[in-house]
Amino acid sequence: MMELQEAKKEVMLGGLHEKIKQVYGCGDEDCETIAQRYADAMDCFASLYGTDRDISIFSAPGRTEIGGNHTDHQHGHVLAAAVNLDTIAVAARSSSSLIRVKSQGYPEDVIDLTDLAVREEEKNTSRALIRGVAARFVRMGYPINGFDAYTTSQVKSGSGLSSSAAFEVLIGTILNALFCDGKESMMQIAQAGQYAENVYFGKPSGLMDQAASSIGGFVSMDFGDIKKPKAKQVVFDLNSYGYVLCIIDTHASHADLTPDYAAIPAEMHQVAAYFDKDVLREVPEPLFYQNIPQVREAVGDRPVLRAMHFYADDRRAQAEASALRRGYFEKFKRLIRESGNSSFMYLQNIYSASSWDKQAVSVTLGLIDHFASHLPEKDALAWRVHGGGFAGTVQAFVPQKYIESFVTAMDAWLGEGSCRVLRVRPAGGTQML
Repeated sequence: MMELQEAKKEVMLGGLHEKIKQVYGCGDEDCETIAQRYADAMDCFASLYGTDRDISIFSAPGRTEIGGNHTDHQHGHVLAAAVNLDTIAVAARSSSSLIRVKSQGYPEDVIDLTDLAVREEEKNTSRALIRGVAARFVRMGYPINGFDAYTTSQVKSGSGLSSSAAFEVLIGTILNALFCDGKESMMQIAQAGQYAENVYFGKPSGLMDQAASSIGGFVSMDFGDIKKPKAKQVVFDLNSYGYVLCIIDTHASHADLTPDYAAIPAEMHQVAAYFDKDVLREVPEPLFYQNIPQVREAVGDRPVLRAMHFYADDRRAQAEASALRRGYFEKFKRLIRESGNSSFMYLQNIYSASSWDKQAVSVTLGLIDHFASHLPEKDALAWRVHGGGFAGTVQAFVPQKYIESFVTAMDAWLGEGSCRVLRVRPAGGTQML
């Protein structure tokens, strides 16, 4: 920790530039902008909580799902990655039992560590996430005390980059640094975030989002043992292959789509239950195909199709990670396209069957296909639905030499600012200072 004014001077004089480049995977040209953002956050902290404080700076990234669409809740494999958009915090210990967090654009959240019980009235709020992460660290046996923090985020709600996971990992990273001597693993921090989201926030999410944000880089995950999931960073430099990652906003709302999202795991569970198992990971694929007529009769056709997607995309997520490790980028792109086709044909999470006239994701995928078909190089692009589906965003891997024309085309078709060019961030949740 460092006294606030001294810390600001250190940041503005370039003292964090090397660490910024390592964490964000950026060049010298971005360091000043990021340092200024830290300095502005310190000014906001000072105006709220005083200048005479010893502070630390923390960062947690948003994430993108690369492979394994709706495979995690069936205890399968996923390939994800952290991105260079993040949520940052300036934080300082306090002498009280209160955690006070003021996020830019939102009211201050205050929780008392003497009362960490789940509160129904806090469901779906950031206060619930803070209380839940703190409760998890207390359950792990750490002497958590109060702190004050100011946060600001580039990971906007609804962007498809998991703003909630970035916030949860940020809080966990702060607690780990201030009160645990940094002893907890990145996976434990991720699990604390998932616990907060499931139990306190009230959303039955998997662990993929939090693990990708906490670990950083490309991350290959195996949820076979849900209590002890495996995650391993995959070292791969997308830039060195002449590609960038784009996230395209389809401008479709997630409102009223809860039944569609809930139906996917529910129908996969129906197939597993036919074999007296809880999840599809426990049902051998050959056994599933040997019993197709009986399963169709028992649960219907869409659950069968969604199970077919699970088995294929579970293998693809592993093959994608292997392809990146070996530098087989053309194979990786082919697998991404296959995953996208499977999501459309088998998983059927591209549009809601109850709103067939609203197909923003379908249209966006079609527009990317149209753009790609007019390029001189066959299969130059790779693209697929991003995240849960039905609305939200689409992901594309685009050659750098075509990025200007790609962004121009997407923005012309879908609206200015629809296409965002991102980097894969090498580091996850990090104490910057």
